[in-house]
Amino acid sequence: MTTTAAPPPALRTPRRRRRARIDDRGWLFVAPFAIVFALVFLAPLAYSLYLSLFRDQLIGGNAFVGFANYAAAFSDPKFWDGFGRVSLFLVVQVPIMLLLALAAALAIDSARLHAAGFYRIVIFLPYAVPAVVAVLMWGYIYGDQFGLTRNLNDLLGGSVIQPFVPEWMLVSIGNIVTWQFVGYNMLIFYSSLKTIPGELYEAASIDGAGAWRTIFSIKIPAVRGAVVIATIFSIIGSFQLFNEPNILKPLAPNTITTFFTPNMYAYNLSFAGQQYNYAATVAIIMGVITAVIAYVVQLRGSRQEAR
Repeated sequence: MTTTAAPPPALRTPRRRRRARIDDRGWLFVAPFAIVFALVFLAPLAYSLYLSLFRDQLIGGNAFVGFANYAAAFSDPKFWDGFGRVSLFLVVQVPIMLLLALAAALAIDSARLHAAGFYRIVIFLPYAVPAVVAVLMWGYIYGDQFGLTRNLNDLLGGSVIQPFVPEWMLVSIGNIVTWQFVGYNMLIFYSSLKTIPGELYEAASIDGAGAWRTIFSIKIPAVRGAVVIATIFSIIGSFQLFNEPNILKPLAPNTITTFFTPNMYAYNLSFAGQQYNYAATVAIIMGVITAVIAYVVQLRGSRQEAR
């Protein structure tokens, strides 16, 4: 019988596992942001989610009700009225604003526009105006009892211009938002246009491409990613519409209700109605809807850009 001798200890392969040394210094750099992010974003979000699962009742006090608040919100006509209004605002105002911003960026980027730097500053300047000041300024312009609208109506001999009637209220707010954010989006598009290599323009010129051909074949495809980003920001801003109607409400109390937008509805439920649980529910529903739509737009834009 043959036996195999074991190898000497010196030839044995060591089986010690080297533990990967984790460098903790990276966490020291991330810690300031992580702490602030947890305090100002994760903690309020978790607290709002917690509030949405309870209801303050006459008998039993603040009791756990599960998803009853969500069921009530989905059957609340006031919530859907405000949601439909901001959805219409999104569908109409955002494309107009982005098209104006893109046209302005293309005009400033072209070599045919004189004093391009001056126009860039002038178009961007409304964004530098604080939002509250801008709405108050436009509120004075819209005022049919004391403002520019009153003067124009007196000149025309009747109530021809009525920005605060229900039929035109959303248009008036859309005009304010467009005036404010065209310059902001223009700057995003203009910055993207400046990243296009000059060799592309030279090649297009050699191939005989004109100005319009260059715009549609080179410039617009190059800013597609910027358009997606601006669209996502605009979607978030539309669903968060609050400042403009809330500030204009004293000037048009019969037109702008407490549930004119979902954010106004949640605000008035919380601070005027003391319904914190239901207000948190409305806020979370709008946050989820906004996140889903923004993600769909980003995913669709990424697929088109990959093509």
